[in-house]
Amino acid sequence: MQHTPCSADHQRTKLIAFRQAIYQSGFIKRRDAQFELLDALLLTGPVRSFPELSTTPVFRRRWSSVYAALEDGQHNSAWLRSYLAQQVPTDGIQIFSLDGTAWLRPNARTLPDRQYVYSPAAQASQHPVGVGHPYSILAWVAEPQSSWALPLDVSRIASTETALSCGIVQVQQLCRDRKAAAASCLHIVVADAKYGTHLFLRPLRDVGCGVLVRLRKDRVLYRAPGPYSGSGRPRVHGERFAFKEPDSWGPPDQHFRGSDPQWGQVVVQVWHRLHARSAADTPISVARLQVHGEQERPPAPLWLGWQGPRVPAATLWQAYQLRWPVEPSIRTRKQQLAWTTPAFRQPDACDRWTMLVTLAQWQLYLARSLVADGRLPWQVAQERLSPGRVQRGLGFLFGQIGSPACAPKPRGSPPGWPPGRVRTRPARHPVVKKTTKPTKRKRKPPGRRRKAA
Repeated sequence: MQHTPCSADHQRTKLIAFRQAIYQSGFIKRRDAQFELLDALLLTGPVRSFPELSTTPVFRRRWSSVYAALEDGQHNSAWLRSYLAQQVPTDGIQIFSLDGTAWLRPNARTLPDRQYVYSPAAQASQHPVGVGHPYSILAWVAEPQSSWALPLDVSRIASTETALSCGIVQVQQLCRDRKAAAASCLHIVVADAKYGTHLFLRPLRDVGCGVLVRLRKDRVLYRAPGPYSGSGRPRVHGERFAFKEPDSWGPPDQHFRGSDPQWGQVVVQVWHRLHARSAADTPISVARLQVHGEQERPPAPLWLGWQGPRVPAATLWQAYQLRWPVEPSIRTRKQQLAWTTPAFRQPDACDRWTMLVTLAQWQLYLARSLVADGRLPWQVAQERLSPGRVQRGLGFLFGQIGSPACAPKPRGSPPGWPPGRVRTRPARHPVVKKTTKPTKRKRKPPGRRRKAA
């Protein structure tokens, strides 16, 4: 896409202001070392080991400072989350994708709070279970059908909480940060099937954001009960609505039929005010999506649950499609920005590095129109540059805009290990295994009673 000089100047000013703001207000302790580490990450190609970032010319400190920046550094996390949420436009419909991923650490026995996490084909045995830290990612989908899904909040899921509880807190915080824009903008949070339960939807009924989740295809819901007859206990549930029983559906409240360039013919049916048996106080709208591409047998229909203001049926179909960019965004974090490459021993250092990687993704997005496409000879040209193409052209841009970080102040040789201080072996931590149900105690077979003498 062609950009005029005026738009390029505006984007350059926005990038400089973004960098200055996170340096002044986002970083509290070890500010200069953290900012130079962030620039080193952006200007380095594939990172093979974490300390190699100290060899980048923009990192003017010793190699040990890359560890000190994260082990001793400090962030204003609340301000950073709020500031990133303010970067989202305030008009139209804005899509936010909620998903999860894992940072595998199978051999880090000194890292506390490791858990068994889902990671497809991550181990040598090809089992989809690994050991590490699970993370919940709430990202803004900046451009559809691209890799530009920019994280607003990446939270580590502790062993004392679940992905649902962590996602609820993230969505509530997003709605609070975006409350001023709610009057002119519709916020839609799109999540996959593991969030399709009333345990996730019930706490988000009155937050001001629309929530769109995928539902299992074997669900059974209920309509609202009819008017009270005047005798007996009032009914809680109405007629049965089973996804696998078309006779129980009835005529839809909304209907849409159209064509999509990727999926072919699309049919959307929507029924309002349905609820689960254990959540009569949480009514939702249910959408059934059926597509028919160039296939002999069309795929199975997709069921979605919508909680929010009344919107056209086509909007639900389009919103769910827009959640996809979060997948390549996570892949960019891990493969290109070396999110899971370091091997820290403190969870806090992992969280600070996670925030630096998030800020790196935002700077790549803000610089996408300011760099040239430095493609390799065997690569095709791109109209919309991917994060990898943008990162390849950042060197010249950063040389022009400079860095707000201060130069290091030499302090002489370090004192080394204090004499007489005993070296202790780091503590080992077992892997935390979450249990969803209490274990049942085996009942002993009844013994024979002795007869009274």
